[in-house]
Amino acid sequence: MTTILMIRHGQSEANNLDVFAGNYDVELTELGVQQAKCTADFIAKNYKVDKIYASDLKRAFKTAQIIADKCNLEVITEQNFREISAGKWEAVKFDDITKLYSDDYSIWRNDIGNARCTEGESVKELAKRVCDTLLKVARENEDKTVVIGTHATPVRVAKCVFGGYSFDNMMDIPWASNASVTELTYNDGVFTVVFYGKDDFLTDLKSYLPVNV
Repeated sequence: MTTILMIRHGQSEANNLDVFAGNYDVELTELGVQQAKCTADFIAKNYKVDKIYASDLKRAFKTAQIIADKCNLEVITEQNFREISAGKWEAVKFDDITKLYSDDYSIWRNDIGNARCTEGESVKELAKRVCDTLLKVARENEDKTVVIGTHATPVRVAKCVFGGYSFDNMMDIPWASNASVTELTYNDGVFTVVFYGKDDFLTDLKSYLPVNV
């Protein structure tokens, strides 16, 4: 059995400014670094990690690097674990997206599984690249424990696809919080979601996406 720990990055500068990041490349905030250190402590205490992968975007890579330093490992970059390519929404405040791209953003807010960012990637396209790459990683790391530093939408689509949800019902899945841990197992060709968005170890350092995302 392979264990995969998907880590949403710590709070980023984009999170702090209430802008849609997508592939807009921003750093962690000071709080984000503190969150990542807490997550690293939680993982080191509860797992023996064999390998660490991460999106090459700074916020996810830095989160993974903090975990890697704790586990004495290196980070392998994998672009397929990037956040959704958000097209016209990237680096734009959520309130402004609501005004400028109201039709597309209304689908995102109310039927995310069937949404497409304006002139960007669809959620289903994201799900295919993320889940195909998760399968590849799981097969290449049989009976190992793997950490993946990634982003909010990849974690959510993994919960949708492997948790038995249809894309029509993806709205029923909440966003995972910053630096939270989602555990998947892979055994005999099947992924299982063990838990999603675990963040109790962050105590008073928790942070979340705003309600208009």
